[in-house]
Amino acid sequence: MSKIKLGSHVGMAGKEMFLASVKEAESYGANVLMLYTGAPQNTRRKEIEDLNIEKGWEYSKKAGIEEIVVHAPYIINLGNTVKPETFELATEFLKKEIERTAAMRSKILVLHPGSHVNAGVEAGTAQVVKGLNLVLDENNDDVFIALETMAGKGSELGRTFEELKMIYEGVNKKDRLRVCFDTCHVNDAGYDIVRNYEGVLQEFDKIIGLDQIAVIHVNDSLNPCGAHKDRHANIGEGYIGFETLRKIVHDERFSGIPKILETPWLCEEGSDKKTIPPYKEEIAQLRE
Repeated sequence: MSKIKLGSHVGMAGKEMFLASVKEAESYGANVLMLYTGAPQNTRRKEIEDLNIEKGWEYSKKAGIEEIVVHAPYIINLGNTVKPETFELATEFLKKEIERTAAMRSKILVLHPGSHVNAGVEAGTAQVVKGLNLVLDENNDDVFIALETMAGKGSELGRTFEELKMIYEGVNKKDRLRVCFDTCHVNDAGYDIVRNYEGVLQEFDKIIGLDQIAVIHVNDSLNPCGAHKDRHANIGEGYIGFETLRKIVHDERFSGIPKILETPWLCEEGSDKKTIPPYKEEIAQLRE
């Protein structure tokens, strides 16, 4: 039985930057990690030479962490046809994020496909395709863009496997695309992975191909199947439940794929501030 690649989203800040990320992941008993190269809600970024990449990797070899995933910030919206400046910012920033991902020696950049901002799925998808072609046609062939399966709130694109396939079909460099399969989002989008686990995976395989899944976000959901809400719950405390999440973590078909927890932090007793990361316990539970 191969060693399960399991970790969580970690921070990257302070003087140590990437080194701090690795130490945080190690403290959770993780052997993979996911990070943002800066705050997910803005485009402020440090220079690559300030990310402390070398020291981070030196430490990670000792800590048994051999793989990292980078997540692009939510602010990137390639699906916007309404504001040209938003689309332009998205493509320019995505190019730089790919460069940063390569510099950090990660092969996978997770990307939310975007929102059509009430222009409709077809127009939004065409815009995403246009943006991805602009970006992928001119840069680093080492990094895959992993389009995330979305919950379908508001005007989000990528809420169905078919919508993701539409993006694949329009992109010139299809071999640069992959999928990030988020359990909470898939549940909220209406795929019943609890009662029909194999059926959902067969459907994904038929439409896109299981070999396209490059990373799995392991999250429980605060909402029932089909709610289109996207609110993560801690492992075993939501509508998906421990058994199904454990099943996907231990699924041999995904043994080589990083599984990343993005579950909510916990509050100390008597406090409503979320200060306690749940990852050490959740990783240990899921590994068993």
